[in-house]
Amino acid sequence: MASSNSPLAPETQAVAQAYAALNRNDVAAFVKDFDPQVERIEPADFPGNGIYLGVEAVMAHVRHHRGNWAEGSCAPQRFIAAGDKVVALVDVNVRLQHETEWRQGRVVDVFTFRNGKVVQFRTFFDQQQGLQWAGVDASEAT
Repeated sequence: MASSNSPLAPETQAVAQAYAALNRNDVAAFVKDFDPQVERIEPADFPGNGIYLGVEAVMAHVRHHRGNWAEGSCAPQRFIAAGDKVVALVDVNVRLQHETEWRQGRVVDVFTFRNGKVVQFRTFFDQQQGLQWAGVDASEAT
């Protein structure tokens, strides 16, 4: 997994630790570096789509959806630091409970930081759209 040596190195490490926590179903550790007023934005075609305001709402939402996993992971393949943002290119490979088929794909998660805390966590299905929103040139993601 590649990451940038930038001023956002601690923030990039925090995002990497958040994914590790998510994959072991430790929701409290997942949001450890989130601001109490964090804003979670999921795309319209995402399961449980919408906007979730505040760390408690985000925790409840993540707990609910992570609880549907029978097995699997969200594995960041690359981190890109962009201003106050950390962009994570994430491979999703999850089998839900009561399903035999795996759900696989890639998402772009963008974490916006302020004072060392995540103030916004936004997901994109379209890599180009996510990179553009974060102000990252597509050539940086290859």
